[in-house]
Amino acid sequence: MRLLFVLGALLVSCAPPTVATSLTPRQAPTPTLFITTSAPTTSTTTPAFRYVAIGASDTVGVGATDPATGAWPARLAARLPAGTDYVNLGVSGSLAAQAGHEQVPRAVALRPQLVTIWLAVNDLNASIGPAEYATALRSVMDPLVSGTSARIFVGSVPDLRTVPAYAGTDQAALLERITAYNAAIAAIAIGSPSRVTVVDLFTGSGPLVSAMTVSADGFHPSDAGYALIADRFAKAIAGAGIPLR
Repeated sequence: MRLLFVLGALLVSCAPPTVATSLTPRQAPTPTLFITTSAPTTSTTTPAFRYVAIGASDTVGVGATDPATGAWPARLAARLPAGTDYVNLGVSGSLAAQAGHEQVPRAVALRPQLVTIWLAVNDLNASIGPAEYATALRSVMDPLVSGTSARIFVGSVPDLRTVPAYAGTDQAALLERITAYNAAIAAIAIGSPSRVTVVDLFTGSGPLVSAMTVSADGFHPSDAGYALIADRFAKAIAGAGIPLR
């Protein structure tokens, strides 16, 4: 596996949003994708280093030629130290509140040293307000902070205005909502500065969106897009002192 950084302009959902005056929720979640880079450990055995990814369809790798290796968490896992145990708990279509109920308990039980979270676009498309989204994101973050010793990296919302699937939306209103979501993410991270790092997927992301970085559905990242996302997460992780290959 390999790792690279993804343009922030690509998101989480199992289906692109409809282009109307408002965005619509994504389709119902698909089964959880569970991948490890080594033989599964028993409940009484913890590997030297375990990485758990929490998210929606972009975490699963929808849009990649081979999601198992092309999703941005898989690319990131390939850059972690040899022997790292990698578990992808992403569920296509997941909202943040759903992830808090479905993915987080499993993540805590796995006792990871590294957790990545990218959950926002499905909530944005479902017209969930920033305050409600912040509450949902806390349901994901707080148990991980209190129940594990992991370093946690949470991705912000990219500049979606240039993503083809959003071409018919009110661009000013979209930017306003993205900005509010990113402010909520930052505010939550400030509460645990030694444990939680925000990965900036917004800055400079708009110009990165192109036919090469967006998949054929006009919404999810392509292989090139996932490489860009993985790279940005990798830079943040390396900056926090976690060794990469």
